[in-house]
Amino acid sequence: MSEADAPLILTAELPPELHHRYTALRTEHFPPERNYLEAHVTLFHAIPAQCEDELRRYLARLVGEVAPVRGQVEGLMSLGGGTAIKLSSPDLLALRDEIAEHFRGLLTQQDQHRPRLHVTIQNKVTSKEAKALQAQLLGTIEAREIAFPGLALHAYRGGPWEFIRRFAFRGK
Repeated sequence: MSEADAPLILTAELPPELHHRYTALRTEHFPPERNYLEAHVTLFHAIPAQCEDELRRYLARLVGEVAPVRGQVEGLMSLGGGTAIKLSSPDLLALRDEIAEHFRGLLTQQDQHRPRLHVTIQNKVTSKEAKALQAQLLGTIEAREIAFPGLALHAYRGGPWEFIRRFAFRGK
């Protein structure tokens, strides 16, 4: 994959204390040979690389109009062969819908659908391993209100993501 072809990944940033806590859980429980990333909430998996300039301009304008976005930590979520922290945020999904509408016709099949908001803690393990971790973490992930402070844009290069830019919500 050439530099120019690297698809773009757009994530919602977690509040700093949750980012640190969930990254530590990920480091402890994600298979180390596949753990290239810190905790994140993926909104889009593969926006075409040729959209980067337009996406940067669009997001820079959008975040100036949007205050930190309210959400909720719901608790644990089974991924079958993994474990995640389930999140909810009608406001974040509405913002994502705006971005998706702007780039309609350019999105992959996967990115045409709303995601289930979550932070993956463990993935690509056996169902038995996942259930064991869920039992271990039961009661440690409490429901709480949060505010997503911004968005982050990355390029996918086959392993670690290349950070491109942060877009902090600045609206009132």
